[in-house]
Amino acid sequence: MINASNIEAFRSYLDPIVTQFEQPGFIKDDPISIPHGFDDPEDQTIAALFAALLAWGRRDIMLAKLAELLQRMDFQPSRFIRSYKSTTHRTALGGFVHRTFNESDAEGLVLSIQALLYKASLEEVFLEGYARESSVQFGLENLSNQLFEHVPGQPKRIRKHLARPSTGSACKRLNMFLRWMVRTGPVDLGIWNRIDPADLLLPLDVHSGNQARNVGLLSRSSNDWKATVELSEACKLLCPKDPAKYDFALFGAGASGEVLRDPRN
Repeated sequence: MINASNIEAFRSYLDPIVTQFEQPGFIKDDPISIPHGFDDPEDQTIAALFAALLAWGRRDIMLAKLAELLQRMDFQPSRFIRSYKSTTHRTALGGFVHRTFNESDAEGLVLSIQALLYKASLEEVFLEGYARESSVQFGLENLSNQLFEHVPGQPKRIRKHLARPSTGSACKRLNMFLRWMVRTGPVDLGIWNRIDPADLLLPLDVHSGNQARNVGLLSRSSNDWKATVELSEACKLLCPKDPAKYDFALFGAGASGEVLRDPRN
């Protein structure tokens, strides 16, 4: 693993890969292209949350489904959600499906976001938890729990779309959403400015986990919350102020078919 004697070897190998992929051209084929299509910060935040939660499966199909969902909202997600009423608006979501996410899930999430927005922004909901020890873990837990609990009768199936660290989940999609919202740069949105990028955790799934193990950043075999923390702590040794930038190396290389290697070998 990383130590004082090999840290420069890791940086010399990984930092150019980060630079290669953290470019404006990365946006168009990535789900972050969805929130980039809006100017209003609340529209961007809502679009980003849906984009992150639906970011699985074939990329072209996923991007088309996200575009369809935003079209159903008249490309005004904030206005759509704030004014949404099941009795008059549900037909707008009728028949929507992306893999296991269906119109009931879409409406449940719309109603949950609506209920939260009556009282606070999604950033403020995250910050309620994050304030405990500047912890992303508590911030994500609070955001998911608030989305679960704000609407009486919320279907239990929505829980599978909103992960929580307390269940041991890696929370890949929510950590990706948070990276988009917090980091600045040519790709990420950087519109949540009360969260320190140094506290971000890397999005972890099967593919990024395999790349992290290849390069020597991760030893844990399971892609769970403990592995997310282990990987993020290793990346903090490389860049204490911005560990999540290494997501571009792990994901970008994997998406392009490159297999990362251990720079110590």
